[in-house]
Amino acid sequence: MISVKISEEKINPTNSYGEVTDPGVGGTVQFVGTVRNQTKGKKVLRLEFEAYESMAIKEMNKIAETIVAQWSATHVSIHHRVGTLEIKDIAVIISVATPHRKVAFEACQYAINTLKERVPIWKKEIFEDGEVWVAAHP
Repeated sequence: MISVKISEEKINPTNSYGEVTDPGVGGTVQFVGTVRNQTKGKKVLRLEFEAYESMAIKEMNKIAETIVAQWSATHVSIHHRVGTLEIKDIAVIISVATPHRKVAFEACQYAINTLKERVPIWKKEIFEDGEVWVAAHP
């Protein structure tokens, strides 16, 4: 099963985990990306995310399909928020369930790294003294 979402609603880690639980898997890994209060020593007040949603969903599905094919994942959930997020809010959750734990870790790492490289999502960092748009891609 693959679940891919982009939403302004808060992401619930329990719900995301629930989407991938399965009595037949041996490893479930969940990555939770949160808004931190600083970047390069500058105090961050909040973030704003925007996405080219149709393309982002398409790319997120490709990532999930690759994980199913390459790591034999039985379930993959990739959820990303858009809109205004406060410090400690969850920006992204990736949950992966596979037959074995080692490949679950590998697949989850592939998912977040590839998401940051390919998915058209941008963030604006809001500081005390200004703001800057930053591609989610490094």
